[in-house]
Amino acid sequence: MKDKRPSEMFGELVFSRRVMAGRIPKDVNEKLQAAIEGREKLDNSVAGIVAAAMKEWALSKGATHYTHWFHPRTDLTAEKHMAFLNVDNEGLPLESFSGGELIQSEPDASSLPSGGMRSTFEARGYTAWDPTSPAFVVGNGDGATLCIPSVFFSYDGTPLDMKTPLLRAINAIEERALRLLRLFGNRGVKWVHATVGAEQEFFLVDEELARKRPDLLFCGRTLLGNLPPKGQQMEDHYFGSIHPRVLACMEEMEDELARLGIVIRTRHNEVGPGQFEFAPQFSEANLAADQNQIMMDIMRKTARKHGFRLLLHEKPFAGLNGSGKHTNFSLQDSEGRNLLNPSVSNQKRGLQFLAFLGALLLGASKHGGLLRACIASPGNMHRLGGNEAPPAIMSVYLGDFLNRLLEDIEEGLPEFGNVKGEIDLGLSRLPAIRSDNSDRNRTAPIAFTGNKFEFRAPGAPQSLGGPLTALFSLWAWGIEEVANRLEANLNAGKELPDAALDVIRHAAATSRNVRFEGNCYTQEWAEEAQRRGLPVAHSTPEALRLFLTPENRSLLADLGVMSEREIHAYYETRLHQFNTTMNIDMGVLASMVREGVLPALAKQIALEGNALSHLPAAAAEGPCGVVLEKLGRLKADLHEAVQRLEALQADLDTLPLEEEAEGMVRKALPLLEGIRGLCNEVERNVALEFWPYPRYRELATLK
Repeated sequence: MKDKRPSEMFGELVFSRRVMAGRIPKDVNEKLQAAIEGREKLDNSVAGIVAAAMKEWALSKGATHYTHWFHPRTDLTAEKHMAFLNVDNEGLPLESFSGGELIQSEPDASSLPSGGMRSTFEARGYTAWDPTSPAFVVGNGDGATLCIPSVFFSYDGTPLDMKTPLLRAINAIEERALRLLRLFGNRGVKWVHATVGAEQEFFLVDEELARKRPDLLFCGRTLLGNLPPKGQQMEDHYFGSIHPRVLACMEEMEDELARLGIVIRTRHNEVGPGQFEFAPQFSEANLAADQNQIMMDIMRKTARKHGFRLLLHEKPFAGLNGSGKHTNFSLQDSEGRNLLNPSVSNQKRGLQFLAFLGALLLGASKHGGLLRACIASPGNMHRLGGNEAPPAIMSVYLGDFLNRLLEDIEEGLPEFGNVKGEIDLGLSRLPAIRSDNSDRNRTAPIAFTGNKFEFRAPGAPQSLGGPLTALFSLWAWGIEEVANRLEANLNAGKELPDAALDVIRHAAATSRNVRFEGNCYTQEWAEEAQRRGLPVAHSTPEALRLFLTPENRSLLADLGVMSEREIHAYYETRLHQFNTTMNIDMGVLASMVREGVLPALAKQIALEGNALSHLPAAAAEGPCGVVLEKLGRLKADLHEAVQRLEALQADLDTLPLEEEAEGMVRKALPLLEGIRGLCNEVERNVALEFWPYPRYRELATLK
């Protein structure tokens, strides 16, 4: 039994507002909270007092070092640890941490992705404290480190991280959402916050088996392997009883996360064997992005303690479900109202809900390419469109009722009767809206789920910064469009209901191209989407190029989220990551074939040949001879394919970035798949004792 209840350990490793209030003088704390809320800048005198309090608190939690914890463009986090321990002029030890050290630090920027904005010899980069996300302490054995969430930028001030664009996008949407609320007469609302809850899918395999698979160690996914006889076809793993070892691991993960202020609301088995999911409680968007990074790190460390390897790759096993990070998002005002929660009794709130809904539809209609680009990654290309992952074409599912409502508003609002459980807009000519009135469409990339939207396309290992930056940017643009039209209607003398309905009608008509209620997996939808003019990008390089379309560059630049230079740099960073990942896959597969598959095949050929030599000569013409001939052809084909792979890798390495990426898609991917097929054929035809790598059936079965 646990010594503490979850509520007793919750947040004990977080320098939270409650901790600040107890350790910082009231007047200083008020200035700090004003800075956190964006009402004023933090001056150095305040920073010094905060730093002293933060240091003493961290020391009390066992911290010996501090670090400016930031999100470079690797989808991971980065940290440079600095010791609190110092010596004075007389050589006596003291623990120091100044306001200047809290506000800013200088890690090396030369070896982190910059998209060509920084050369290797231009090493200077800075991290700066983000006070809107609380500092926290992470333990490691006998020691611990104070982590200070930070932004990361180059010597000339150019952002090099995922957090800075996200903070800008959050600011853009919150400012515009507040303006729209004021137009609806909400004078008492002081602020609007974007809120996020990201469902995290993952696989667990036994560490001792994972260490015998170079592809799992270096690529995070299997590059070869046959499906087990029993995989997920019985549908008995989903929501099944959690394996005792896994449950013990999950419980420790949850305890560690609770201490860091992260509440895991649900845990369960997912569809694939060995696949699971955590869903945290909603939180403010910037904090949610930080907490998701913390969560993935804690999950990795805790899994190792329990003898597991955590796999966050989007498609670790061919033929089994992939892993996503279903990103649920909404907006909340200072009075505690969810702006995507339709009102059951208030006319103005109902129209307001439809206005915010319409704003997102407008943004998705015009900037759907940005949604596709923001979830483009080397691994997500293998996941999208298969086994419960949404397809690569971005569309929005509202449910039959809401979709019909928008169509009816667009066409002139016929009379509707009242239906129990529906949301009454207070207008006889409008139907009522039910808050939960349709089945869920699991094939839709973006779906309205009653009081929030769910973006199902992000991959499991992705930083939330990229998808959220895109989502909030296009929604901010849509809100501004809605607010401008509403304000013009009100200034023209229209009453609020008619003014709002006119705007909603425009949003409904404009967004028809992106709304789809059917099965997004079908070929018919793919063809229909092309007729509608929706962006279709099947490969990661194709999708990344959508960052560079004029409308998407203008959107991000006009909102102040990314400059033109930053957009190009971000694109090049992502494209370079794709090429690098593909290069690693090619090298690892070639080595696995040469070091493991071909020797295993040679042993099987020797075994078959030895057996054949003891049979009458006529047997060589029979089944035994056919088997031996087949194995010989496999060996020759594999040798030839690996030689082509290695030659292709050398050729592609000489090409410019975009040409290399194109070659990876057109030539390398088919060749990798061909070699996988040959390896899988070898696996089916060699003795278990000869096969060098743990098979799927072993990886999918936990001890």
